[in-house]
Amino acid sequence: MSDRMRWRYGDTNPVVAAVDAGTVIEIGDLVWQDTDDAKPASMLADTGTKAGSQEALAHAFLGVAMQRSRSGETAPLRVATTGVFELDCASGTFELGDLVGADENAAGVALVNQQAVKVAASSCAIGRIAKRQPTATTSVLVDIRSTVMTGGVEGGSRAGV
Repeated sequence: MSDRMRWRYGDTNPVVAAVDAGTVIEIGDLVWQDTDDAKPASMLADTGTKAGSQEALAHAFLGVAMQRSRSGETAPLRVATTGVFELDCASGTFELGDLVGADENAAGVALVNQQAVKVAASSCAIGRIAKRQPTATTSVLVDIRSTVMTGGVEGGSRAGV
């Protein structure tokens, strides 16, 4: 996916993260912290289940890339740890506070760098829906919360979800 500034509003509380030379990160990618380096969601090892991979990402979630890192570059990049971001999603309806995590690719073997999906448990979530969508939509506003920097999304799912 190409660079896409997904930030819409709110404090981003950015951090500057290290990146390995072999890691490619696009603006708008969901990124996680691997020991001392930022990596895009798709580079997280597949756990064998969608929920397992979502939980692994949520556990190490750093935020949303605000800069790119091309192959061969080692300059640190800015990552938003909070804020409201517009993410692509499968067509669906969403209520305020719904939990969302990273979606999985069609083959079911890797997470998608810039796409969200509703999740049932806060342990799989990287944020919550920030704008109600009562009719089917393919993009949502997500209030993200870095687990590494802010402790992540707290609490369970809303009642009835």
